[in-house]
Amino acid sequence: MAQNFAHGNHSHTQKKIRNAGGGRTPADRARRTLSQNFLVDRHAVHLMVKAAAPDGLVLEPGPGTGALTFALAEAGARVIGYELDPRLAGLLAARTRSDPRIQVVRGDFARARVPREPFAVVGNIPYAATSRIVDWCLRAPGLTSATLLTQREYARKRAGDYGRWSLVTVLSWPWFDWRLGDTVGRESFRPVPSVDSAILRIERRPDPLVSDRRSYEELVELGFGGVGGSVRASLKTRYAGVDAALAAAGVARDTVVGHVCPGQWITLWERLCR
Repeated sequence: MAQNFAHGNHSHTQKKIRNAGGGRTPADRARRTLSQNFLVDRHAVHLMVKAAAPDGLVLEPGPGTGALTFALAEAGARVIGYELDPRLAGLLAARTRSDPRIQVVRGDFARARVPREPFAVVGNIPYAATSRIVDWCLRAPGLTSATLLTQREYARKRAGDYGRWSLVTVLSWPWFDWRLGDTVGRESFRPVPSVDSAILRIERRPDPLVSDRRSYEELVELGFGGVGGSVRASLKTRYAGVDAALAAAGVARDTVVGHVCPGQWITLWERLCR
């Protein structure tokens, strides 16, 4: 079910670069503390912009030196970049002061106020902040899509590329489509991280696949609760007609919960909760 896409501005671990006195510079300390790896590959930036297809307002977590920021603006977006590193925020703000397409905010993206107008999120995000940023995106009412350059393993897990599905993806599936994009190699970043990255595309559906959020979430959370080792054992603790619902969804009776794909969960909800 996965498709191909690509990567942007990034943050991770770096080699210790010593100054003449043997200590770390402020920039070195910030890179370690904030998990910074900056995107330096123009082709990777192009892949990110192509995957995002930016139009209108775009929020960018961690713009860093601005490689992706300027590319998004050139593609027609109005970009608000949220940079936690005060040094980088100041440098980028100075570079973009006369550019009406770009606004730089010094602060944590995961604490940003949600815009009142529809918007997208595009960013090469720090690995350490991935879960916080994804959670923020999924909760934001006006979000149309998120195109995120993340650790490749994380992107593959969320998009079901290992043949298993995570709770986060299944819970949000009726409202969001998750797709795996192109791999961006570690050599595309400075400093070079220890793993490769990949583009993860999360797109809001025009119409939800279920009509009642609460009953769907209760069903899924119970299934992932792990009672008895199979999804059947978990669901039978609360619902009647589980075997017929599993048959309709094409799920074997001994299937473990991670192997039930999101589309099958929709069928289970239709059979057990409507």
